[in-house]
Amino acid sequence: MTGADRVPVNGDVALLMFAPTDMAALESLYRTGFHDEDLVPLVRALTVPQHAVLSLVAAVNDSLAGHVMMTPCRVAGTAVRVALLGPLVVSPGLQRQGIGGALVRAGLDGMAGRGAAKALVLGDPAYYGRFGFTPERDIATPFPIPSEWRDAWQSLALGPARPTIRGTLAPPAPWMDPALWMP
Repeated sequence: MTGADRVPVNGDVALLMFAPTDMAALESLYRTGFHDEDLVPLVRALTVPQHAVLSLVAAVNDSLAGHVMMTPCRVAGTAVRVALLGPLVVSPGLQRQGIGGALVRAGLDGMAGRGAAKALVLGDPAYYGRFGFTPERDIATPFPIPSEWRDAWQSLALGPARPTIRGTLAPPAPWMDPALWMP
């Protein structure tokens, strides 16, 4: 891990831009953090430059401790740019220490700086609600999600303007696998 884009967070934790040299450690982290879901193919596919994904890693004592991706997307039928948050992972032994929160906040700030009007996430409402995410009803997921997940599809406005955006999320090809949107 290089110190090139190092942003101190707290103590020994720093946030950095993902570098291709981080891939082996990143794959190991995802395998450790997600025992029943293989997100490694998605992460690999999103790291190619054409998708312009904001990919941040957290380092603790120069070891990979966490990762988040923010994928630029559009909403079908509009010119509005939005961001899809995920995946997010923190090493199981380092959870509940603020690493995930620091990654999410840095990702949101980064996508706001890139002009995204909203961030969207399919995740735990109790966790993402801490950042201000609320259930999203106007932008549909690209594939149907189970009704019990309805409140897990959430959004957060990233700027002072709070436009009403209606339509279906149109993410890049790596996200167009129905299995990523199902239990």
